[in-house]
Amino acid sequence: MSTQASNLNVRRRQLADRVATLKPSGIRKFFDIVATMKDVISLGIGEPDFTTPDPILQAGIRSLQSGQTHYTSNSGTLELRQALSRHIHRLYGVSYDPQSEVVITVGVSEALYLALTALLNPGEEVVIPTPCFVAYQAEVILAGGVPVEIPSRMENNFQPQPADIEAAVTPRTRAILIGYPNNPTGAVVSRQILGEILEVAEKYDLMVISDEIYDQLVYGTPHVCFPAIPSARERTLLLGGFSKDYAMTGWRIGYAAGPAEWMNGLLRIHQYTIMCAPTTAQDAALEALLHGQRYVDEMVAEYDRRRNLIVGGLNDLGLSTFEPHGAFYAFPNITSSGMDGETFAQKLLEEERVAVVPGSAFGLGGEGFVRCSYATAYEKIEEALQRMDRFMRRHG
Repeated sequence: MSTQASNLNVRRRQLADRVATLKPSGIRKFFDIVATMKDVISLGIGEPDFTTPDPILQAGIRSLQSGQTHYTSNSGTLELRQALSRHIHRLYGVSYDPQSEVVITVGVSEALYLALTALLNPGEEVVIPTPCFVAYQAEVILAGGVPVEIPSRMENNFQPQPADIEAAVTPRTRAILIGYPNNPTGAVVSRQILGEILEVAEKYDLMVISDEIYDQLVYGTPHVCFPAIPSARERTLLLGGFSKDYAMTGWRIGYAAGPAEWMNGLLRIHQYTIMCAPTTAQDAALEALLHGQRYVDEMVAEYDRRRNLIVGGLNDLGLSTFEPHGAFYAFPNITSSGMDGETFAQKLLEEERVAVVPGSAFGLGGEGFVRCSYATAYEKIEEALQRMDRFMRRHG
């Protein structure tokens, strides 16, 4: 075989550059290690420890038993889209046409994939306040775009600064991607700052993709739905879902909502890649919207109890932690230990069997922090803090 033919065969076997250069998830590394160890208390996983509420489970069971095992409309069942439209309007006063402005997706992850793939041309930039969910930058790259990270800071309670966002805008900028309440910091954003971000988007004719998966998990402050801000709706894609609010992570059910001309593009991709979200999950999600609110309220109250425990406990250990008002994460500064986040997480896991995630996994601004999820039992958090106390007495 000639050298030219050999080189061609090698290229044919290679991954696409945009895939080959993606960094592995910084979260998965620690989960893989945890899976090989015993007696680990995990503060790493961003998943409710609650079982899906029983009426929602029963709705899924009834769906299967009644033979609802076939495709639905590509957009999702009309009943679910109608209920979701009413739900969003009831909570936030923003209206979407269930016929043309809502698509039911396989989790918010698919909704994000659809949004970026539908709206980005090759080389276009997306401004992303960080730290953020680990998939944001990767999804932009997979869609052919360029992520531009804008780090937020603890002294601003990890709220993004509109002036920093504006400074990052170039002629290639297409969108601003925000996710609040925030994973990993637990930060929420004030209406004033969101309004100023909207002003930047209007000034440069940018779209805003707003991931609001934790919208109902807020403590002592209301959630501000971005498209509900006056004049924001027509340039915003709203992403949301059922995984966090209703403890339905394994059901894989989410949605995207926005202006019809954009949703048509998302729907085309959805048709060719997914067809439709799982029918059983859609039926369960409908039950969640119709009768699930009291379970959400109960879970939020318990998360709040855990939040107070872990934030107070971390501060007592000398790990400076601002008060998170959303999601179920605390984001302590661990520099007092003399370690970076990666080393801290590794040693804490090895020495005390407590799993946390290095803040650097979540992008710029996360260095020197770790993410601690309080979506685990109160008693486990108490034990984890005792173990961390021993750890800090050795290393703090």
